[in-house]
Amino acid sequence: MSKFLPNNEHPVERVARVVLGGGLLSLAFIGPHTPWGWLGLIPLATGLLGSCPLYTLFGISTCRVSHHPKTT
Repeated sequence: MSKFLPNNEHPVERVARVVLGGGLLSLAFIGPHTPWGWLGLIPLATGLLGSCPLYTLFGISTCRVSHHPKTT
């Protein structure tokens, strides 16, 4: 499953996506009741999962990778 949904988002980016997604989704319920608010599900889901399908497709990753050599 890690190849299908690799963790490729930085924790700060994940928080920003969840906040943005929640804000957009609120437009469908308490804002001007526009159907465009449902687009907030995309950043909300990717932020909660920690994986962006477009990042995976293009080989992008904003999360930190530890470069510590393994010691035995």
